[in-house]
Amino acid sequence: MSSLDDLYRRVIMDHYQKPRNRGKLEETEGLIVNLNNPTCGDSISLSLKVEDGKVSDAKFMGDGCSISMSSASMMTDAVKGKSVEEALELAHRFSELMQGKEIDDSIDLGDIEALSGVAKFPARIKCATLAWKALEQGIKQSEQE
Repeated sequence: MSSLDDLYRRVIMDHYQKPRNRGKLEETEGLIVNLNNPTCGDSISLSLKVEDGKVSDAKFMGDGCSISMSSASMMTDAVKGKSVEEALELAHRFSELMQGKEIDDSIDLGDIEALSGVAKFPARIKCATLAWKALEQGIKQSEQE
């Protein structure tokens, strides 16, 4: 195992053991998206607050494997304070990363890059993308309100 793989594994486990933004917003503060992955039992409840075209807050609750929960922690960290367009672009880049595609380095993925190895394990891609799908649905819901 390379030292980069080891570093990525440590970043993933750090987000799994000490998740960022775990919890939920008050119902009056935002919207809630509930998704699950029936193949492996992962579930997420994403609380999202979109104000003036920006993701002002994001929290999650859920149960699942280290990949899905770490991805949710990383995603909520990454999108807070971003414009809706930036958050959707980040979700698109993440989707490309999960498909094993080369991605443009102009957007700093930060800790999210640690999940790049998931692309080698097709059965785990749905685990990693669950929170991101919830984000996309949440943004669509906020635009309809």
